[in-house]
Amino acid sequence: MNQITTEADTGRDTLTPLVSLTVLLVLVGLIAFTVGTLKYQPLPGGAGPAKGMETAEGASMVFDDAEKHGRQARMKEIKLRFTEAVAMLHAKRYEFALPPLHRLMQLDPKMPEAYVNMGFALIGLKRYKAAQTFFETAIDLRPYQDNAYWGLAVSLENQNDLGGALGAMRTYIHLAKPNDPYVTRARSALWEWEYRRNRGPLPKNEADWLKRKGQEWDDRNSPKRDMPPQGPEVIPISVSPID
Repeated sequence: MNQITTEADTGRDTLTPLVSLTVLLVLVGLIAFTVGTLKYQPLPGGAGPAKGMETAEGASMVFDDAEKHGRQARMKEIKLRFTEAVAMLHAKRYEFALPPLHRLMQLDPKMPEAYVNMGFALIGLKRYKAAQTFFETAIDLRPYQDNAYWGLAVSLENQNDLGGALGAMRTYIHLAKPNDPYVTRARSALWEWEYRRNRGPLPKNEADWLKRKGQEWDDRNSPKRDMPPQGPEVIPISVSPID
């Protein structure tokens, strides 16, 4: 009997630590679960997400910043390429104006000024048919782009389409701004083209004489002759009609 009692006591003595260890592990697990849950709960008072959480709002802000920087970089390149192209046009280095103008059209396919300037560059290279296409595209994009009509008239005149040239130049005069210095030259071109269309092709010596006298008339009547000295040139959004 005493032996049985002794063995039972021994079993109880062994069981007690196991129970205690089990209880301890359960408590530790509960504490860990509670801490982990609280870590990912919103802060009191709507202060924002707990550390370690990603929110849709945060991701949206990141994308908005990236889009803003992208727009800024694009506008910066547009300004740079436009400045390069206009500088080459003013310097009459027409072939060097083509790459920045092509890039401008990639950056902004709906910018009529890029197509107008491409047309003037191609006129400078005597590629009149190609120039016509770019002027027509600019007009499709913006029907009131006045210098596109000037360029279209010049490109058509050099393809011996005097009727089309007359119509385009009349439109230019109609759209021209007050005191536009090129209106005088445009009216002179209308007179010459009407004369040529009525008479047919002029003999070379007569054509050269008309061109020389027309240039002299333009020089005498150019408003730029009496203009005061100007400050540093501001690059316009598109070049003026070129000679």
